[in-house]
Amino acid sequence: MATQIYLNLPVKDLKRSVDFFTALGFSFNPDYTDENATCMIINENAFVMLLVEGFFKTFTSREVADATGATEAITAFSVDSKEAVDETVRKALAAGGRPSQEVQD
Repeated sequence: MATQIYLNLPVKDLKRSVDFFTALGFSFNPDYTDENATCMIINENAFVMLLVEGFFKTFTSREVADATGATEAITAFSVDSKEAVDETVRKALAAGGRPSQEVQD
């Protein structure tokens, strides 16, 4: 059996986060979804748990980084071509994402 990995990330607005990642083409496992969290499927062995901040805080004694003023995580995933990169960026911006820096080729 392959080892599964679950990356847990805090979010302020679960619905907005689900809408954003759905616009990028991701799907979610309803068996691991409620008002506090959702499980975004990356592949059959990799998942991202999006946890409402209050729920996320129950798993740590540390402060949750304010992503509007600090880098909390750098997220990357692969696509097949430069055109696919450009299309993914377009979708992310259309869904409310903001660039952290100028686009580089």
